[in-house]
Amino acid sequence: MLEDYQQNGYLLKPQFFADSELDAVEPILRRFHSTWIEANRDHYDHQAINSAYITHADALSAPERQILFNFIAADKLVSIARGVIPSGPAFMNTQLFFNPKNSAQKNYWHRDIQYLPISVAEQKKTLESTNVLHFRVPLADEPGIELVPGSHQRWDDAQEFETRMGKNGRTPSDDLPNGKTLLLKRGDLLVFSASMIHRGLYGGDRFALDIIYSDADPEVLQFVDPKCLPDGLECAQLENADVFAATTQAIKKPGKKPGP
Repeated sequence: MLEDYQQNGYLLKPQFFADSELDAVEPILRRFHSTWIEANRDHYDHQAINSAYITHADALSAPERQILFNFIAADKLVSIARGVIPSGPAFMNTQLFFNPKNSAQKNYWHRDIQYLPISVAEQKKTLESTNVLHFRVPLADEPGIELVPGSHQRWDDAQEFETRMGKNGRTPSDDLPNGKTLLLKRGDLLVFSASMIHRGLYGGDRFALDIIYSDADPEVLQFVDPKCLPDGLECAQLENADVFAATTQAIKKPGKKPGP
């Protein structure tokens, strides 16, 4: 498993979840989504394709948070994260991915690191030294995601960079010759590096939960909101509370920047 990830930057595990496991979390995510749309109507109407901070204390009831924390800290997920991050994974965030309201809206190639306030030179260093993993859990069959295998370990070639950054007549939605499409079905699990070149594919009933784990590094976790983490009583009920403890310890270290 680790060798596959190191080579390609992703792992796809078909039918990883039973319906009963997804049935436990889906109603919570659907309710969150409906509430989020009402609170972010303009953003949703014009460009939104995802939301975040699902486990925030103000977003869910205590029982709902506990169910999601149980799902996030389950052995079957954390064991994979530990395999990819041997030093020990930390919980970073959760996201929901959905179709844009405008069906003509185009998707876009990107690396998550391009949205950090750092230079290209610093992005290249981050690519070599940092682990950030998306665990994508589709709640419905969808067109999936397109990745450039191996791009988590190397920088862009000229065409990739021009496409991703919209330079020299290229646009971020243009096709790339090395892209690989991964169709996702309800019950699958896709693990991929946030730093690799990728784009979501819109259409179908796209509605997917992303759980993001990372190195327990204060710089990587600098924007974590403590209100998204479980308290002591909630942690006591978890299989792998250490993924949250690692986050709490990291964000308490001196030099951490304030969250959003």
